Amino acid sequence: MSTHAAAHHDAHHDEHHDTGRNTVFGFWIYLMTDCILFASFFATYAVLFMNTAGGASGSEIFDLKLVAGGTAALLLSSITFGFAMISAYKQNKSGTLFWLAVTFLFGAVFIGLEIYEFNHLIHAGHGPSESAFLTAFFSLVGLHGLHVTAGLIWLIILFIEVSKSGLGNQQLTRLSCLSLFWHFLDIVWICVFTVVYLMGAM
Repeated sequence: MSTHAAAHHDAHHDEHHDTGRNTVFGFWIYLMTDCILFASFFATYAVLFMNTAGGASGSEIFDLKLVAGGTAALLLSSITFGFAMISAYKQNKSGTLFWLAVTFLFGAVFIGLEIYEFNHLIHAGHGPSESAFLTAFFSLVGLHGLHVTAGLIWLIILFIEVSKSGLGNQQLTRLSCLSLFWHFLDIVWICVFTVVYLMGAM
């Protein structure tokens, strides 16, 4: 009887483990569709970035020091999320919560600087309606910002869940999916920073 129960438990554990792997695999598929979305926005920007309608170009309005600060914060958040995942797999609940909080702070700094940049540009007369270039710029950078904001909300939810329920298989799967999402956004931002800001400032 005990042998049967143990076998049933192992089968249940394997089934749950497979479900977690399937969830992560499914999330990979979602990220691939998100790649297509960002690629379409990058393509649109590439077509329109010269269409300034006689207005300001990127080299005239971009503040690279400000953007570099936000970039550093986002890249650091990717490192701290890695520390959170290491703590999670070691079943270190307090360490996981600490690094998730630090990751959230870095992400919030990034979003705060992006909001400041958008607000400054709009008040300076460089809003999204001024030219096709600015429409494409606000659309691409804003799309990434919306994704980071969604990631921050997800971070809050998982922080609360881990603090209440601990680090079970379900929590580890969800943390793994968010980790993929967060690192994906970092890679996309490196492309945005290079194509939009660095090349645009030349």
